[in-house]
Parts: sequence; C-alpha cells; structure tokens
Amino acid sequence: MTVNALVDTGAYMLVITDLIREQLDLPLIEEQLFRMADDSERRGEVVGPVEVRFENRRTSVNAVVLPGALEVLLGSIPLEDLDVVIDPKHQRLIVNPRSRISPRST
Repeated sequence: MTVNALVDTGAYMLVITDLIREQLDLPLIEEQLFRMADDSERRGEVVGPVEVRFENRRTSVNAVVLPGALEVLLGSIPLEDLDVVIDPKHQRLIVNPRSRISPRST
C-alpha cells in the first residue's frame, strides 16, 4: 500500500488511520495512553509491524492507531530508522547525504 505521510518530528511513532489498519489487517499489540502536542491524553492502539519504505530505505516499526486520526504521521522512530533528514528549504524528506547508499545507525 502506498500512502502519503506528514513528517512530524513531534510524534514519536508512526501514526496510521483505522482504515489503513483494517486494510492491512494489523494485529493489536497493546493499548496505551498517548500524550498529545496540546498535553492532553488519548487512548490508542499499538499495532504492527508495518514496513515503511522511502527511496532506497526500509524499516519495520509498530504503529499507533488513534481514534479519529485522518492522516498518517511519520514520527521520530521511523525517521531515525530510515536515516533520513528533513530539507526545510524545499519542505521535503531526503536520504541522509552522509549515508546515501545504506542507512547507518547513530
């Protein structure tokens, strides 16, 4: 499945919609309480694993399904695992220029 995701460095995990979870038939791992950017708390489900691909990179992560989520958020864990960086001038995600061939762990 190909989806567009909003890069959100304030998010910790990959956030997906309930529809995506249903289409991928992802199993429930656990329920958790998550703190939102406005400091409120919401209960959500952790599901997975989900393989995330970007250019020549891939990683497997768990995802969060929050009730009412309308878009996919790509948080800091998958961003780090993919070894990608944000190009703020062009508002895009790019492969880390220091490791173009393959991701490296920090």
